[in-house]
Amino acid sequence: MAFKSFKPSKSRMRRLRPVLLLFVIILSLFIYFRPDSIPTYRPHTHAIASDQNDENGVTCPKSSLMKDVFVVIRTGATEAQEKLPVHFKTILTCVPDFIIYSDMDEIVDGHQIHDILTEVNATIKKTAPEFQLYNHLRTRGRDGLNYQTMFGSGPAGAVDNPGWKLDKWKFLPMAEKALYERPKTKWFIFIEPDTYVMWSNLLQYLSLFDANKPWYIGKHMYASGVLFAHGGSGFALSNPAMQKVSKHWKDNKNEIEQATLKGWAGDMILGKALKDVGVDMFWAYPHMQGDSLTALDWSVEKLERQTWCYAATTFHHMNPEEITTLWQFEQTWQRRNPNGAPLRFRDIFNNLVRHRLRAEREGWDNISIGTEYSEEVLAKMSQSNVDNLSLVEQNAHNSFEMCQAACEQQPRCIQFSFVPGQCSVSDELRLGRASDTQCLEYSNAAGKCVKEATTTGEDGDIVRSGWIMDRIPGYVYWLDEFCDNVKDIWITK
Repeated sequence: MAFKSFKPSKSRMRRLRPVLLLFVIILSLFIYFRPDSIPTYRPHTHAIASDQNDENGVTCPKSSLMKDVFVVIRTGATEAQEKLPVHFKTILTCVPDFIIYSDMDEIVDGHQIHDILTEVNATIKKTAPEFQLYNHLRTRGRDGLNYQTMFGSGPAGAVDNPGWKLDKWKFLPMAEKALYERPKTKWFIFIEPDTYVMWSNLLQYLSLFDANKPWYIGKHMYASGVLFAHGGSGFALSNPAMQKVSKHWKDNKNEIEQATLKGWAGDMILGKALKDVGVDMFWAYPHMQGDSLTALDWSVEKLERQTWCYAATTFHHMNPEEITTLWQFEQTWQRRNPNGAPLRFRDIFNNLVRHRLRAEREGWDNISIGTEYSEEVLAKMSQSNVDNLSLVEQNAHNSFEMCQAACEQQPRCIQFSFVPGQCSVSDELRLGRASDTQCLEYSNAAGKCVKEATTTGEDGDIVRSGWIMDRIPGYVYWLDEFCDNVKDIWITK
């Protein structure tokens, strides 16, 4: 029996169209809102030329590991527009795969920034004080914000910055989302907009670890009984570690959010979560630094490791000018060392910092944190202690030359800074930066000076700094001697 072909009438088709349209809409809503659905954030991806040099002459690392790395940048609306653009012209030009999470959806220099706080408990977002900024951003954007961004991190570094207080809620949600975006990626690198990453060095470093094991690698911090990796210094999580902490976050979200309410830092909350699932932090110091290029004490030693002798991977508290300077230097280094010779801290000092040191630099603060000489300090001293000072020290605050002489009298003193009425000397060598104020107390946690000497003199005096130049060669030789006992420039144990 032959079947006749069936052709519905035009009137029947017209009656079916609304039904079909409704079916398509329902199916689309089901797919979009299914319970296991997480919005896709479309990370930034771009190809890196096979010869590792693009048409703009950028030299990128030759390591094949870069394709197995997903870079996660954590920022906030109060800093994104100022801090992010320099990265798109420097270190991110060599990164084929990255995403930027924030507290507001926006576009900066053509790059999509994603709100990562959408998954936080709705009640918390309505009641927690720090979410007042978030709710403002959601409804009004930056319009009407009546404060200036306070830069830095740490409880003492940004107490007046609502953006920093909000930041602690981003860590675990962004770990979960990043893993969802790249479930097979071997390494996840988390950084901030003022973090500088030396990709060639970092990739060499990560290649020394088995990415099939749960690794949590960073610069150590300890607070509230928790050992964790400092977010600003950058840290790396292997895929297994990401899987463990992501599952823990999903299974214990309410408990962790309550802990976040009481905690002050999101990197600490993340470190606690990783510890709870059996992933201990690996101490990557001194490769990963909490200091900037200009504030680093080049002779610093911690954990019996002389920073000078090891390879550098990150710096923190870097401003756009410093990022550009270090990027240009690193590009030159890579072109001169095509075989990938790692940059050590002493290489950076000898090739980038040393020639910037002068017997005198006007309008420059080299952050001479040491002994202070001033009328105020002398007034607080007992007469016997004043009498024990040399005449040069008693008058160090009266002129640049006397301040320099006070430093020269002390065998270990290597630098000094001066504003009228204030002299500071130090045996720690730092580069510093252009400034019209003299730093008397620098907070590494805050990444900024917390006590300054200013001048309001009629002559428009500004800070002057200097180094005892004939002591620099001995300083370098002394540090180089430490390296004779360093068998490996990479910390892996």
